[in-house]
Amino acid sequence: MRPFVVALAVLAALVLAPLATAAPAASPEALVVCAPGSPGTAEEAQPAMDAFARALAARAGLPAGSLVATYAASEEAGVARLRRPDAALALVSLPFFLRHEKALRLEARLEPVQQGGAPSERWSLVAKKGAVSSPSSLAGGTILSSAGYAPEFVRGAALGAWGKLPPSVHIVQSTAVLSALRRAASRERVAVLLDGGQSAALATLPFAGELEVVTQSPPLPAGILATVAGRVPAARWAKLGPAFEALPSEPAGAEALAGIRMARFLPVDEPALAAARKRTAEAAR
Repeated sequence: MRPFVVALAVLAALVLAPLATAAPAASPEALVVCAPGSPGTAEEAQPAMDAFARALAARAGLPAGSLVATYAASEEAGVARLRRPDAALALVSLPFFLRHEKALRLEARLEPVQQGGAPSERWSLVAKKGAVSSPSSLAGGTILSSAGYAPEFVRGAALGAWGKLPPSVHIVQSTAVLSALRRAASRERVAVLLDGGQSAALATLPFAGELEVVTQSPPLPAGILATVAGRVPAARWAKLGPAFEALPSEPAGAEALAGIRMARFLPVDEPALAAARKRTAEAAR
C-alpha cells in the first residue's frame, strides 16, 4: 500500500474513533402540564411553557435545554404525552391525578398554588335556589363541570362527603361555565360543580341571586406536581424539588410562574390527598 494511503487511513481512524465511541447527547426531560377544561391551546401556551422550563432548569442548576415543558389541553392528549418515555414530570389537576395515578404511575411530590388562590380549594355545587336539598334531589338530573370527564372524582372527592349521588345522575364535562350556570338558574334539572377559582367568580354574575351553593367539598389540593413512572432518580429530584419551591424568590422564576398562573409550590397535604383518593376509589366501585 502506498505510504500516503496508509497515512490517510490512520488519520481517518484517529478522527472517527471518538465519534463512534462518544455517548449520544441525553434527550431532554419533559414536564407535561394538563388540566382538562382549562382555557387555551397547546400552541398558545407554549411560550409560557418554554419560559417556565428555562427558569426551572436554571434554578436547579441543570444544563440549558435539558428540560422542556408542554401543555396538553385535553385528558386524552395528556395521557398520551405522559406515556412517552421522556415524560418525567406532570403538573396536573387533582381530578386528572386521581383518575390516572395508578395507570401512569404518578407519584405526588408538591402542590401548586394558583395566583390569588389558597393552598387548597373547595369545589362548590351550585343550583337554582331551593331546587336541590340533598343528593336524592338530583336523581335523573345533570351535573355539569370541567371535571365531568372524571365522574368518580365528582361523586367521590368533590361530593362524597355530602352523600351518595343517585346512579341516575348524569355527569357531563363542560367548559362553558357561564352557559351551564344560566341553565341552572333557569330551573332546568341542572347543577354545576365549580372549582375554587370558578366559585370565587360566582358572586359577580348578574343572575347570582337566583343561584345558591348547595354544598362544598372538603379542602382539596388545587393540583399535583408528580414524577412519572420512576423516571426521575432521587439525585435528580434533590435538585428539582427545591428548585420548584424556590422559584418565587427570584424575578425570573416569579415571572415564569405568573406565565402559567401559578404563585408557588408547597409540600403535598398528604391527609387531604389521602381522603380524596379514598372517596374517589369508593365512588369508582
